[in-house]
Amino acid sequence: MGLAIETRNRMAKRAAAEIQSGMVVNLGIGIPSLVPNHLPRDFAVMFHAENGIIGMGPSPIHGEEDENLCNAGGFPVSLVAGGSYFDSALAFGMIRRGKVDLTILGSLQVSETGDLANWIVPGKKVPGMGGAMELAQKAKKVIVVMNQTDKHGQSKIVQKCSLPLTSTACVNMVITDMAVFVVEKNRGLVLHEVFKPHTIDEVLQLTDATVSLHDKIIFS
Repeated sequence: MGLAIETRNRMAKRAAAEIQSGMVVNLGIGIPSLVPNHLPRDFAVMFHAENGIIGMGPSPIHGEEDENLCNAGGFPVSLVAGGSYFDSALAFGMIRRGKVDLTILGSLQVSETGDLANWIVPGKKVPGMGGAMELAQKAKKVIVVMNQTDKHGQSKIVQKCSLPLTSTACVNMVITDMAVFVVEKNRGLVLHEVFKPHTIDEVLQLTDATVSLHDKIIFS
């Protein structure tokens, strides 16, 4: 079952709070694509897509779409002042040279040490890895936005990923529909925030990993 739009927007809004003025930001498909809706209209950020855009603006008005201008998910976008588009090789070159300040991605699993598994479930067809491997390794900060549990009720935050890895020890923050976790260098996975009406005990019960508690957990 998918998340309600209110919950999806709450997660996207929390992720948007991590964006600082002047950043180059790459957004994954799904919930991350909602992040721009939660930034001020005049906020100085350049959104990057691996299909060859920097400076993505909001979705165009119906009937004014440019068939040659879309995001990595194939949806039409606009271009802000100062934005440009180019070939995919240059877009990936920007990622590999570390020019992306922040990437916000979805995931299938994240381990307690920040390992990321987000590109394939063995035996199921997928369109490809896309830019996930490069982004996970080269973006200066990696935020994962995902459900706390899968469709079977099993935790997606785990001690060790059972699915094929995208990259190891790359995730800095995990935002779920229940809570916000930070992967800290010396403490591992640390619970920083809990979304109401959930409780700390409920979050810990549905997290199959070793979790430390922040000194001042925020309830929001």
